[in-house]
Amino acid sequence: SSILAAADAMVKAARVTLVYYGIAERGHFVVVVRGPTSEVYPSVQAGIEAAEKVYGGIVDSHYIVPNPPENVESVLPLSYTEISEQFR
Repeated sequence: SSILAAADAMVKAARVTLVYYGIAERGHFVVVVRGPTSEVYPSVQAGIEAAEKVYGGIVDSHYIVPNPPENVESVLPLSYTEISEQFR
């Protein structure tokens, strides 16, 4: 599936941590990584390229939140979890 290809490429392309992936609105999927902004940009690009190489893989949109404030972390799945914290 394209979400697995994207997540795999993202964590291998740069020094980022996968903190969430799952279903978003309208049955679309979302992948969330955290790390230094300079690492997140190439990670996201690698994820887009990997997802689009999978048969039927389409990236509708992407968005990077540099240095997300605490209130954004409280409503979006951006926080490090107990599981993801060990890979930080």
